[in-house]
This record gives sequence, C-alpha cells and structure tokens, in this order.
Amino acid sequence: MNNTITMDESKLTKLILLAGLFIAALLVSNVISTKLFDIGGVVLTAGLLAYPLTFLISDSISEVYGKSIAKKVILIGLLANILMLGFFYVAISLPAASFWPMQGEFEAILGAVPRVVAASLVAYFFSQLFDVNLFHKLKEKTQGKHLWLRNNGSTLASQLLDSIIFVFIAFYGTMPLSALFVMIGTQYLVKLLIALADTPFIYLTVKWLNNDKKATPKKEAVAHVS
Repeated sequence: MNNTITMDESKLTKLILLAGLFIAALLVSNVISTKLFDIGGVVLTAGLLAYPLTFLISDSISEVYGKSIAKKVILIGLLANILMLGFFYVAISLPAASFWPMQGEFEAILGAVPRVVAASLVAYFFSQLFDVNLFHKLKEKTQGKHLWLRNNGSTLASQLLDSIIFVFIAFYGTMPLSALFVMIGTQYLVKLLIALADTPFIYLTVKWLNNDKKATPKKEAVAHVS
C-alpha cells in the first residue's frame, strides 16, 4: 500500500544533505580502500575510516524518515558506486598522453581487482538492507524507545555480515580458511569499536533532524513511500 508523507522544506533539505553525505562516504571508502595501513602488526584498509559513517547515516534516516526512504538511499548509493566504477574503467582505458608518466599508478589506485569490487558491492548491499530491517524490528520490539539499542544492535550485526560476505567473496580460495577468519575477526573488532563510539552522534543527528518537527512550514514537499 502506498502512502503519501508531507515533509516540510527544512526536513527535506536535511534528508538530501544526509543522502549526499552517505553517498560521499560510500564512494570515498571504496577509493581509499586500496591503501593498507599497519597498527600494532594488524593490517587494515583505509576504507574503515569512512565506511562506518554510512551505517550511522542510514540508521538516522531510518529513525526519522522511515524504512522505505532509507532503502531508497541505499539503492541510490549502489547505483552511484556502479557509475563511479564505470567512469574509472573508461578513464583507465583512455590512451595516456605521451608526456604523462602516471598511467601505471593511476590504474593501480583506481583499477581494483574485479573480484574485490564485486565483493565490496555485494557486501554493501546486503549488509545495509539487513541493517535497516533489523533496526526497525528492534524499534518495534522496544516500542520506539532505546535508540542506542537499535542503533548498536543493527550496526554490530550488519557490520559482521558485511565483513563475512566481503572477505569470503574477495579472498576465499586464495588463503587458508583460518586466515580468512582472522581477517574477519580483525576487521569486525575495529568496526565494533567505531560503531560503539558513534552512539552519541546518532542522538545528536536525530535531535537535529527533529528540532523543527513542530514548526509550521512555509513550504511543503511531498514524498511518496511504500
């Protein structure tokens, strides 16, 4: 059944801003994931700096705008990712100028291995949808209370799913099974710490989104959700 939700202009602007930040964090995380760094002997991808932000934003959108809007933002993020990879492929394929010596470096950074790219897209899509669905199930169970519980519960579960899907699709068959589980555990531990640290920020974001909820809007925008 389709419903029509009337949204004041300020709230619509905030939604567009959050969606833009979501897509930016998603695209940036995929580009910088080619950089590996070492902390205390643990090798991690730089994509961990930006990717957890997408779960904070999708949970904020879910809380205020609903499940349907959050899923639409996730789908748009997937399409934006595919579009970006298409442009990367075309740019790499263009003949380099004779005086430009950076073709090899350019391709090394932007020409990710297809299997890794596929792993990233599949893990993103399923983990984000899982996050939104679990977030709303927890919201129903708690009758709209305990935002911290549904934020942390959905994010921690979906981040584990994301790590499992990505590592197995990207690296299964290239290293021992025990090494895969170590990689999953290491990535998940870092994601877990980041997820727990973002709890105050989802409260601030939701408060910011709702702070003009009772204001009388001068203009209204209509959003269709299912």
